[in-house]
Order: sequence, then C-alpha cells, then structure tokens
Amino acid sequence: MIIYQVYPRSFFDANNDGIGDLVGIEKKLSYIKSLGVDAIWISPFFKSPMKDFGYDVADYREVDPIFGSMDDFKSLLQSAKSLGLGVIVDMVISHTSEEHPWFVQSRVKENNRSDWYLWADPNPDGTPPNNWVSVFGGPAWQWDAGRRQYYFHSFLPSQPDLNMHHPDVQKQVLADMRFWLEMGVSGFRFDACNHIFQDLQLRSNPPREDNSGALHPYGYQVHVYDQAQPEMLPFLEKVRGLLDEYGAFSLAEVGGHDALKLMGEYTGATRLHSAYSFAMMRPESSAAYVRNVIATLEDSIKVPASPCYALSNHDKPRVATRWLNGRDRVLTAKQLLAMLFAMRGDICLYQGEELGLPEANVSYERLQDPFGKNFWPKFKGRDGCRTPMPWTNHVHGGFSQVEPWLPVDEVHRELNVESQEARPGSVLHFARQMIALRKARTELSQGTIRLIDAPEGVLAFSRQHEGRELVCLFNMDVTPKQMPAPDFKDMLSGQSVTTHKRQVTLGVCGFCFLEAV
Repeated sequence: MIIYQVYPRSFFDANNDGIGDLVGIEKKLSYIKSLGVDAIWISPFFKSPMKDFGYDVADYREVDPIFGSMDDFKSLLQSAKSLGLGVIVDMVISHTSEEHPWFVQSRVKENNRSDWYLWADPNPDGTPPNNWVSVFGGPAWQWDAGRRQYYFHSFLPSQPDLNMHHPDVQKQVLADMRFWLEMGVSGFRFDACNHIFQDLQLRSNPPREDNSGALHPYGYQVHVYDQAQPEMLPFLEKVRGLLDEYGAFSLAEVGGHDALKLMGEYTGATRLHSAYSFAMMRPESSAAYVRNVIATLEDSIKVPASPCYALSNHDKPRVATRWLNGRDRVLTAKQLLAMLFAMRGDICLYQGEELGLPEANVSYERLQDPFGKNFWPKFKGRDGCRTPMPWTNHVHGGFSQVEPWLPVDEVHRELNVESQEARPGSVLHFARQMIALRKARTELSQGTIRLIDAPEGVLAFSRQHEGRELVCLFNMDVTPKQMPAPDFKDMLSGQSVTTHKRQVTLGVCGFCFLEAV
C-alpha cells in the first residue's frame, strides 16, 4: 500500500483562517488521487487544546473546530471513497490531553477512573518515584497537589499517559476505534506504539554508556522500563481482532530502543499489518546504513506482515535536506523517491515529498513547536517540516489568503504544485512515474527483496516475483561509482547512469532499475 500522509494544519486552508482544515483536504483529493497513492493518513484532527498540535487528544470522537466539523469529515470520507482512496485515522492512545474528561475525572478520583492514568506516590523525600524523563525534556513525572501524587507523561506535562494495563482503559480505547471503523475509515496509524505500556513496578532505567549525542537527559538512559513492555503484545491481538471485523488496515509507528526488532514483534498475522520506525529519518544516509536497515527489517518482519518505509514525516527534518550531502537538489530528490518506491512493503509519502521540498527555515520568532522552543538553537524543533504546502507561487503559496500559522518558505513557493505540473521533468512528475512503475511491476509491489554485494557507496538489491527480476542500483555517495552490470534486457528507469561492456557507471545521484534477463 502507498499511503500519503496529510498534516491537516498545513495542507490547504479552505476557510482562510491561516490553518488547514478537513474541507481543504477534500478540495485537494483529486490532486492526491493523481499521484497514484492508495490511501491518505490524516494526522490527528480530534478535539484538542493543541499544546502539541493535535497529538494531545481531548475527545477521540469529536473533530476540533479549527479543522471543521464531523459532517466535514464524513464528506471527506465519502469523497475519498468515491475516488478509490482509503482514509487512515491517526490514533494516539499512549496518552491524552490533560483536558480529556477521563483525566479530569481521574485527577479527582471520580467515575471509577482513578487509576486510568499512571499515578504514583512520591518517595519519602517527596521526589518522583523513579528516574524516568520526558522525551521533550525534564522529568517525566508531574506533581498533582490535589491527589498528592505524581502522574507520568512521556511527552509534555499536559499529555498524561494512560494506564493501558487497566482492562477498562483498553475496552474504552477499542470502543473509540470501533466508532471510526463504523463510520467507514480504512484503518489506523498508531502513534508512539512503544510508549503505550510502562513497567508497573516503576523500575528506574539504566544509564546509557555513550550519551555523547544526547540532546537532553532523555538520551542519557536506556529506556528499558518506561516503554516497550511485553503487555503490548496481547493488547495488539485485541486490536487486530477488532480490525479484522472490518477488514481494516493498521500501521504502527515504532521508536525507542531496538525499534527494528520491535517492529517485528508488533506485526504479524494476529497483530498489526505493518510498521515503520525512524531508522530512515536519521542523518545517516550511507549505502551501508540503508542496507543494514533493509537487512534487519527483512530478518525481523515476516510475511504476512510487512515493513513500511518512510523517509520523511511531521516529526523529522525533510529527507530532501537531510540526505542532500551537497548534491544537486532536484536529482537527489528524484533518486530518493526512486529508492523509496523500490522498497519491499508499504510506503508512506509525506505531503510535499513528491515536490522535493527541502526543510523550511523557520525563525525563532515564528516557532510554534514547544519541543523546539525548549532546545533552540541546538534543536530547532519540528516546524521546519510542518510549514504549509505550496500550491502556487502566489502569496502564502496558495495555501491561504491570510498569514498562515507557520510561514511559507520562499524556496517552497518556487517548488509549488502549479509550476511543477507545468514542467514535465519536475520532481512531481517523476514521483508519479515512480508510483506508476511500482504499480505496473509486480516485482516492486509484491516481490521479495535480495541485497546484492556492491562497491562502497552503492546500495544494490533485486526485487523478484514469479520468475521476473529487477535489479535496483543507487549511488548514495558524492562521487561516481562503477560496478559490473548484471545481465539485463532493459533499463526501466534511470538517472545519471551509463552502461558499457557489462559495466554500470552511476554518477552522483545516479540510479537505475534494470530488468534482468
């Protein structure tokens, strides 16, 4: 499955309040369909105080007014289905907003929800019960004067973690999923899956031996006890049972310690269908690194489950900048799209990735992300990948007629959809070609993958299905590379590549798909 991720705040503003909305997504569905993708994943649009821009849910069954209404969502869903596009909803079940009625009641021990969140008594000296720290910086325990206890939060203090060990919490979360499945959604993307369960003994995490790369104290620990607990596996089987009632799809976001192994544990015939991690969203871009990710995932995730490959999303710097390494911007963007659509499994394409958008430059004065505000300038936050989608070269990139919530990068305006539609050689047209090629060739859409030995700097693998084989070669380095050419009868796609006397020369940003004899 090819999934197009929509970050609703930044996709298209239909009512000109500076924030994207559900009506805006519906107005652009024909564009999404034209890419050739199978489904859209919409980042959270639930009712929320927006302290973490929708990932702090205050009601799982209401649309936040800034995005529109439930009728708007139902209209979007109907329009998507008429175009043959699935709609995947982003479920955030590791935590809620502090404004969620469940937490409000838990705080005052009402409605049998006292232990729906992870509460703990202080140590005798008043300190938190253990050494757990927050992903966003600072202690992971927040004192509540009313209960005279601490509550745990993996992220912001305004995002208390649910106690998913509680059977009633699990039942309620499953009921909220059923609410959307009954409406007709195609499935769910599950946010922060490794954070859904914690150790009930509240044991402290061990220190990390090498913390030299740590941005803040979170990186000083090995997160053995505050995430990725074994209770997750039977819960996922309950989730899968519900999904199977509706023929729905599931995609896990898996981070944390040993994420590639966890992806294998969280997927399978009785668990989730697919999973992705942040492994391909790191700064490392060498052929050896990508090869190791592929090899590890092939060893970890077994059929009928599949890995999901994503190079960009709403949390990490855009790959067009992150893996540029001084190369040509357009050629690099095309090469990375070719590599993405050559992978085995499901694919996530983040809005604007099909345009080759680089990471936007957002000044501190315009910064919205609390994570970035906490650690500027060492870490500039996530706003650089969340700026509005550029539709035209008009003011605000055609995203809105008023000043948007984040500024439109001037480089992005130049790379807008309208101008790329008019250029046959644009990154946008190339993205469509790659998606079409993937769908036309079962080797790419259904085949197995086999890694091939290649010179340093070259990522090489073959895709095979029912006796047919495509050899895929990518020069990930900054200098040209040569390697022996396999026996082939046709080059289905290529860039900066020549073949001569059984020799392939891949220029900088070079790649090719060779149809084997």
